[in-house]
Amino acid sequence: MEVISRNKKARIAGILYLLLIICGFTYLVYVPSELIDLKNSTKTIENIKDSELLFRLGIVTAICSFLIFIFLPLALYNLLQNVNKVSAKFMVLFALISVPISFVNILNKFSVLTLINKSEYAQKLEQTDFQTQVILYLENYNNGVQLSQIFWGLWLLPFGYLVYKSGFLPKILGIFLMAGCFGYLITFFGGFLYSDFNKTIISDIVGFPAPIGEIGICLWLLIMGTNKLVFKKKIIINE
Repeated sequence: MEVISRNKKARIAGILYLLLIICGFTYLVYVPSELIDLKNSTKTIENIKDSELLFRLGIVTAICSFLIFIFLPLALYNLLQNVNKVSAKFMVLFALISVPISFVNILNKFSVLTLINKSEYAQKLEQTDFQTQVILYLENYNNGVQLSQIFWGLWLLPFGYLVYKSGFLPKILGIFLMAGCFGYLITFFGGFLYSDFNKTIISDIVGFPAPIGEIGICLWLLIMGTNKLVFKKKIIINE
């Protein structure tokens, strides 16, 4: 009965993780790739004006992502707290710290909408100043995302450790999650200290463990749940 309950907890966490991945891909990858070109302010502003609904959709999915990231670590804590309660608490703490940072950061995109939609700002500012202001808000937003990545990485270390030590989730996914933590940190500090870091092969190498670990654990929780063989063996022994 305990393992059946554990499987239910795993499925809930898996659903939340899947929603987080979908929302994260939408606002971090898809929408920016369609609308934002920081090297071309004129094109970026035109794209946002022409596809304002898509820009707003990016904001909505970002907010949904932040809200999900409140409940996901709590669901995982409920699943993994018996493995190691201290590590489980750190997992929740590191994840939740990123949420207020993300909410404050999304105000930069609201500011972009305000500048574009209120004609009095465009009238008072020269065209060059107006474009510079829009790009500055978008740059500030990207800086906020990079800062959040510190905690998106840190929470993976205790999470990966819990997966590795659980006995009912694949150890290999725990290893990828822990490696993903260091990948996020190296990416942030490398990019901050060296402007062309994202063009190096090191950036490519350190960037792949996190998505493998996170997508892998998401699908495992959704499809496989926890290790049902343990439950079956216990039934056989009891019988």
